[in-house]
Amino acid sequence: MATRGLVLYLLSGFSVAILSVFFLSHPNEKASPNPNSDIFASPYLSTTDKVWPKLEFSWRTVLATVIGLLGSACGTVGGVGGGGIFVPMLTLIVGFDTKSAAALSKCMIMGASASSVWYNLRVPHPTREVPIIDYDLALLFQPMLLLGITLGVSLSVVFPYWLITVLIIILFIGTSSRSFFKGIEMWKEETILKKEMVMQQETIVNSRGELLIDTEYEPLIPREEKSKMQILCFNLKWKRLLILFLVWTSFLLLQVIKNDVAVCSTWYWVLVCLQFPIAFVVFGYEAVKLYRENKKRISSGNTETICEASIEWTPMHILFCALCGIIGGTVGGLLGSGGGFVLGPLLLEIGVSPHVASATSTFVMMFSSSLSVVEFYLLKRFPIPFALYLMGVSVLAGFWGQFFVRKLVKILGRASLIVFILSGVIFVSALTMGGVGIDTSITMIRNHEFMGFLEFCSSQ
Repeated sequence: MATRGLVLYLLSGFSVAILSVFFLSHPNEKASPNPNSDIFASPYLSTTDKVWPKLEFSWRTVLATVIGLLGSACGTVGGVGGGGIFVPMLTLIVGFDTKSAAALSKCMIMGASASSVWYNLRVPHPTREVPIIDYDLALLFQPMLLLGITLGVSLSVVFPYWLITVLIIILFIGTSSRSFFKGIEMWKEETILKKEMVMQQETIVNSRGELLIDTEYEPLIPREEKSKMQILCFNLKWKRLLILFLVWTSFLLLQVIKNDVAVCSTWYWVLVCLQFPIAFVVFGYEAVKLYRENKKRISSGNTETICEASIEWTPMHILFCALCGIIGGTVGGLLGSGGGFVLGPLLLEIGVSPHVASATSTFVMMFSSSLSVVEFYLLKRFPIPFALYLMGVSVLAGFWGQFFVRKLVKILGRASLIVFILSGVIFVSALTMGGVGIDTSITMIRNHEFMGFLEFCSSQ
């Protein structure tokens, strides 16, 4: 209910903001060209000059490496990526311009998410004989997320800087606090469960009435031990992967073609509109599948959930997930965060376990971030040496971050640690991006820069 209220709140805010464009925009106002018109570019913090520092050994590079390691490790474990940490780091510490920083941030997210997905594919589900990545939820959210990102980037051309900063603070603090309280609830449940397990192990009575202490029993049907290759093959669902790849390719081709078409021309809007049927067809296919399976399960009296989510797949819940996917992508495109800051907490909210929520969210982010990286490469938006170095850092951090955190979760028996990491990454992102946004907004006010809404076509 808290997530639904947050979504409705954000939706009303977006509606008011969009309507205000028609009243507050100034068609005759001269404004500098908006550098954020490229699809999936971070709209946050605009600058028109390209600044590419050299890759050399210095305290800035060392500090950026340390922050990149920590941010990538925690971001992939939490399933949110870490873009809210990378962009301020690359601009304030390394010295990149913000457009290049946004592109490099996507490179880091892609590297970390790819290595994290590779690690997760070689890990079994903690409790069930199903893949650890929920492909049903990935197919449900990925097309809506990509569609929302394109809408968000378009809105970033129109929205003023101060509004983006306000949205950052509201969204990130709201989702981080909700995730934090969710983690507390899970911690309490885990504590109760651990106490019950201790009591069961310590008070076992045999058939003679004798008390047995610390008695261990082997399960009647031991769980089959699988090799890494067997787990990998089991976690890979090629038909689902093919559909996701086709959606990814379709969006990429449309965006590449659209970049060579005049803004606001007839072909431009045709290419924009073609994204909607692609997203809705894939989403509709998966939504109908979940609805029919849910209806069949209820009629047969089966209490087992269809996928990892514990909600009933009614039309209202399906529409709610579609709305959340679009809003998550819109916010991701508007703020340059990739959508993981909404998708991660949302999966937890609908009842997905932390392990699966992290794996599924990271899996979806791999597609969205790689889509951005391919286009940024074609547009020559980032320096190759720095991109390769930062991707290497992120790949190592993503893999070993998953390894150490999952080991810690297994030792302590507390999956809630993943939720606390997610909450912490979002909160730190709120501080960094919100703080930089407030500082830049104050500077714009002092310089008497234009602070209103811009027209879409004239701002490209």
